[in-house]
Amino acid sequence: MESLFIVLEGIDKAGKTTQAERLKQYLINQGNSAIISSEPTEGVIGQLIRKAMQNQVFVMKDKTKFDQQMAYLFAADRHYHLYNEVDGVYKLIKQDRYHVIATRYYFSSLAYNCNNQEEFNFVYGLNKCFPNPDLVIYLDIPLDIALSRLENSLCKEIYETEEKLQQVKDNYQQIFQSYDGEILKIDGKDSIEQIHQQITAYLEKYFS
Repeated sequence: MESLFIVLEGIDKAGKTTQAERLKQYLINQGNSAIISSEPTEGVIGQLIRKAMQNQVFVMKDKTKFDQQMAYLFAADRHYHLYNEVDGVYKLIKQDRYHVIATRYYFSSLAYNCNNQEEFNFVYGLNKCFPNPDLVIYLDIPLDIALSRLENSLCKEIYETEEKLQQVKDNYQQIFQSYDGEILKIDGKDSIEQIHQQITAYLEKYFS
């Protein structure tokens, strides 16, 4: 299997991190090198994004301007994520021969930072030059399950509200209806093991 760039997407608490960890271990057990490299990154811009999301630094009070600000920051961090020469995605894939698994990519910017078509066009413009991953895995869970899981979260982020997550969920549906890249859509209500088995079966069928 050639080295792949695999992205997991979904609303908060969809199970992306859990499945990323299981997928990494599966690939390693198959004799491959694999790493999780998610967004936001641990770089300078990524750290600023994390602080802004947790209200630890000053951000725009106007929600529209805040979304625009975050879209700019995420695009800059995404460029670093892909192309930095130390642990960038394409350095890891092409030079170090790793499978790279990311929880979140430009689809998240389109889902979280857009409230209407005008804003979608703006965010799309910031991200249109970023290449598609080899595979997107979209974990689709009902909103009530996500909210229930968030109740136990120790550090709540600015987007983790019922109204916002419903909008994000709707945005994801529209994004992936027209997406022409390789995508696996999974019912997030399935068990952790069932979801993992669906992912590995898909990889074995289409990428072996």
